[in-house]
Amino acid sequence: MNVVVVGTGYVGLVTAAGLAEMGASVVAIDVDAARITSLRAGRLPMHEPGLAELVSRGCSQTTLSFSTDLAGAVAEAEVVFVAVGTPSQEDGAVDLGAVEEVSEGVAQVARRELVLVLKSTVPVGTNQRIRARVAQARVPIHVVSNPEFLREGAAVQDVLTPDRIVVGCEPTDTFARRVMERLYQPFMLQNRRILWMDPKSAELTKYAANTMLALRISFMNEVASLCEELGADIHQVRAGIGSDPRIGERYLHAGPGFGGSCLPKDVAALARMARELGVGGELASAAQRVNRRQRGLLVQKLRRRFPEGLGGRVVAIWGLAFKPNTDDIREAPALDLLDALVDAGAQVVAHDPAAMPRVRQRVGRAVRLVDRPMDAVIGAHALVLVTEWRCYRSPDFRTMREAMARPYLLDGRNLWSSLGLSRLGFEYEGIGSASDGWIQDGPGPASRATRG
Repeated sequence: MNVVVVGTGYVGLVTAAGLAEMGASVVAIDVDAARITSLRAGRLPMHEPGLAELVSRGCSQTTLSFSTDLAGAVAEAEVVFVAVGTPSQEDGAVDLGAVEEVSEGVAQVARRELVLVLKSTVPVGTNQRIRARVAQARVPIHVVSNPEFLREGAAVQDVLTPDRIVVGCEPTDTFARRVMERLYQPFMLQNRRILWMDPKSAELTKYAANTMLALRISFMNEVASLCEELGADIHQVRAGIGSDPRIGERYLHAGPGFGGSCLPKDVAALARMARELGVGGELASAAQRVNRRQRGLLVQKLRRRFPEGLGGRVVAIWGLAFKPNTDDIREAPALDLLDALVDAGAQVVAHDPAAMPRVRQRVGRAVRLVDRPMDAVIGAHALVLVTEWRCYRSPDFRTMREAMARPYLLDGRNLWSSLGLSRLGFEYEGIGSASDGWIQDGPGPASRATRG
């Protein structure tokens, strides 16, 4: 099957590599000639576990290629994915300029009947809008909505073994349905969960899914604040509610707030949509407010621990990406912390396994970035864990204790909450718990509830 994917950003590149892995003949298109040259040389624009191997395999098997020639690629295409950026403003408004430009460009050069797949996250009604724009093409162009649900850090797994594939197309469009069924058939051998729906429902599903996740995160952060005030323990509360099958364990961890390219943008868009339609949007707006407040929590805890001020204090930070297994720092909570500490006059030393090049571009010399986690804690008055990379799970705490000027650990992910670090001489503080010790979830040895 001949497929074109327009856009080699995060979604486009993962989608193209995944389709090529399943045997489709895929051409990935980008207007950025330098990026195409880099991709042809095997240099990826982002860090994503397993993606480099997937791209390399596709190129070596000639099922995946890269080009700037839209017209040449579309000439033989049966399916064209639109996976370009849809940047949003602070009020949630979405810029559809790139989506419209690509769609009209495809309509101008198409030489055979094809399916135009809107993979970019777009406002409800965009499918209908694009259908009107391509209606005058010389060949029939069928427009479907196929939102992505990729998790950064696990995107290769998500694209190859999706838990569901949402496809929005008009009920009478049998051509589009037949093509999309054939395209996704290799992905559904173990799981037949293609969810067919109308385009508006598919578009809304993407926003609703991310807003639901944001609400769970924000709710648990509010519960964590209650725990700190009441003397309860967020770990025990999480275990208690997560064991209810109606709720489940996922996305119930307290932390410094959500970030990334999807949740903040999609929550803002849903809230704006609801306001414009006069149907409220209070829950989405509340998630935004809670998240803004939570993103300042770590520096608030530091200020309370150092009432004399943070000026001159050496503060070490572990984890800068918005989540593990990515170098993405968009809306990363760590950036808010960096800015606040620098403004307060602290000396900030930071480490991250993947995101430091991007952080260096943003902060310049204001923050010292080091190659090894333990280098960051030498002489530090505080260590703040912001992103729960695996390499931070079990450091040499005794060496750390000796290296720090003051052994204060602020665990923004509650990664070490069960280790009883006060017994090793640390001042330990997590989120949502006054305790520092083993957590008993039930009969048997002490343990932690499974992380989501």
